[in-house]
Amino acid sequence: MDALRRLIPQRAIQRRVRALAAELSRDYRGRSPLFLGVLKGAYVFLADLTRRLDEPPEIDFIQPSSYGLKGTVASRRVKVLLHPTADLQGRHIVVVEDIVDTGRTLRFLRRYLARRGPASLRVCALLVRTHAGNENERLVDYRGFTVGEGWLVGYGLDCSERYRALPEIYVVEGEQ
Repeated sequence: MDALRRLIPQRAIQRRVRALAAELSRDYRGRSPLFLGVLKGAYVFLADLTRRLDEPPEIDFIQPSSYGLKGTVASRRVKVLLHPTADLQGRHIVVVEDIVDTGRTLRFLRRYLARRGPASLRVCALLVRTHAGNENERLVDYRGFTVGEGWLVGYGLDCSERYRALPEIYVVEGEQ
């Protein structure tokens, strides 16, 4: 069993999700956006976020992969394991991410989705990791929390497919 240290409590997560939903509801009022959840990690955030929107949203999913077999070591190549089923042409798309770490996967997704001709493409991420000199701040339009280093789990995030169902966000102690 891994040692976990709580980083973001459930109340703080829910407060921030409500605020993001209010902002998205205001920005997309009357525009019927497609919320595109990035699997697997964003499923909890996507569900909580979209339940709090003023208008019922259309939801679809995409599953990119940039991790090796164990799910803890990132590779340089990103591929799409599950493609959206909705027609993206001319749609206002909000990509919902659990965490933006290096930004590699998100840059790939932006290019991949832009080729499908959306009317607009914005990103809502629960967590954005800050690295010296990275461009994560420019990649994300709606941000929940800024986090530092450490392997994070809970609220959809996992470590080798464990801990996704935890209601809070934790740092796995001893992980790099």
